Parts: sequence; structure tokens; C-alpha cells
Amino acid sequence: MSWLLPNPYLCQWQVLPQQIDHYQHANNVAYVSQLEVTSWKHSNHLGLTIEQYKDLDRGLAISRHEINYLAAAHMNDLIDCATWIIECDKRLKLTRQFQFIRRSDQLTLLTARTEFVCIALSSGKPKRMPKEFSEVYGANVQPVIND
Repeated sequence: MSWLLPNPYLCQWQVLPQQIDHYQHANNVAYVSQLEVTSWKHSNHLGLTIEQYKDLDRGLAISRHEINYLAAAHMNDLIDCATWIIECDKRLKLTRQFQFIRRSDQLTLLTARTEFVCIALSSGKPKRMPKEFSEVYGANVQPVIND
């Protein structure tokens, strides 16, 4: 596969009938949902779970999405969903890059970039990352190579 960056975290998504819109394509909401699923699977893979987030009273809330829809997905398409952590200031902010490639023809269907801010779950207010976040996420940053 032709990934934007090396060493992606990968999970698969098969487009289900209930995710199809009136145009017979995967609905945009399905893509956004899959961005969340991919993020959580990667965080869990790195050893961070929602239970730990709750115990620490911290979370990563989305502050900005940038999504490029490049081609349509259809019912039963199998899509490889990749994510990378591309920035982590180890204080407040974290950024992920995504790329979704349809397995059957290797076509990139979507690229996205999501910026997160660390918050206290109890108040919703920005709070410094706990060391558990900064150590795990900070150690897994994949630098973006600019040509």
C-alpha cells in the first residue's frame, strides 16, 4: 500500500448497509465515526483505555477536523484505516493523521487530520496532559516529512 507516512497503525472497516446514503455511497457520518474508531483502537493498542482516561479525569477532545473525501466507498467495501500521531506537545495538544485505502483497488478514499486538546473530563476545560498521556503519545509521534 502507498501510505502517506511509514509505520501506520492499521485497522479494517467493512462498509455496512446501514452506512449507505441516498447516493449509494458510505455516508460522511460513517467516515467520521470510523475516524473515532480508528483513534480509539490505536490508543488501546498503545495501552491507553477509556477506563484510564476516566481514572485520570482526562480526555482528548477534538478541536479541529480537516477531512478530504477523495473517492466514494460502497457497501461491503473493505477499507484499511491508517492513523499516525504526528504531533504531541506533551502538554495540551495532540494531532493525528489518517488515510483510508480501499483494499480491492488500493485507492485512497480519504485523508484527514484531527487536532485534539487535553481536557478534564469533569469540567470539559483544557488541562495539562497527565504523564501517562505525554509518555505514551509523545513516544509514538511519527514526524511528517516535508519535501
